[in-house]
Amino acid sequence: MCARHSKGYRNRSRKLLSKGPRERGRPGLGRLLYEYKEGDAVVIDVCPNFISTAPHRRYQGRAGIVVGKRGRAYLIKVNEGDSEKLIITTKDHIKPLTTRTSA
Repeated sequence: MCARHSKGYRNRSRKLLSKGPRERGRPGLGRLLYEYKEGDAVVIDVCPNFISTAPHRRYQGRAGIVVGKRGRAYLIKVNEGDSEKLIITTKDHIKPLTTRTSA
């Protein structure tokens, strides 16, 4: 008889939603003071310190566009397959999208 795996909201995410020893603690001030405007491209980077406002682990690393603000949270439009999803999360879990330029 085999043991069953749990089917919770954060299941199988130990590696994905944990920080290394040097990354522990609160995120830097630059990330928290950054103001996003509508149309800004952002990347969802889940910070495991704040569980209640974190998006689902499926969206970790996804790029999206800020479409609005709801209180302190931001509305982010993310494409998933053929459909568009609207993610509501705080600025703890997003960072600006930077594009690499070939030099």
